[in-house]
Amino acid sequence: MAKMLDKIEAMALGEYSPFAQLLAFRLTAIRPGEAVVEIDVDERHANPMGTLHGGVPCTIADSAMGLAYAATLDDGESFTTLELKINYLRPVWKAHLKATARVIKRGNTIGLVECDVTDESGALVARASSTCMTLRGDMAKGR
Repeated sequence: MAKMLDKIEAMALGEYSPFAQLLAFRLTAIRPGEAVVEIDVDERHANPMGTLHGGVPCTIADSAMGLAYAATLDDGESFTTLELKINYLRPVWKAHLKATARVIKRGNTIGLVECDVTDESGALVARASSTCMTLRGDMAKGR
């Protein structure tokens, strides 16, 4: 099991992050290469047209994909996102959304992660993908 996974599991038992608290989304499942993030959305999350602001599903997808990838890392490794893409497939007003991410390919340096965002009925709301780059040594430490 990847060492980073232990840290993520410990976070999930407590408070995930200040940003997650601000938007009120939560990590509900994690294992190497897979993560699920969930949120309840309502009119507070709306754009000026009254539908869900696109940043919300993008944020939970990005978070789920990042956690899924991070759960594959070893001690001393970190990562950065090189590219993030999302397709919105249906409008949302009020719903329980679930972002289910899975690492599709984890190479030595570059990885591909995909995520489906679904509503409480299981309808596909959005699909996202992310290209991640594993950082090691001084790069993993931010130097």
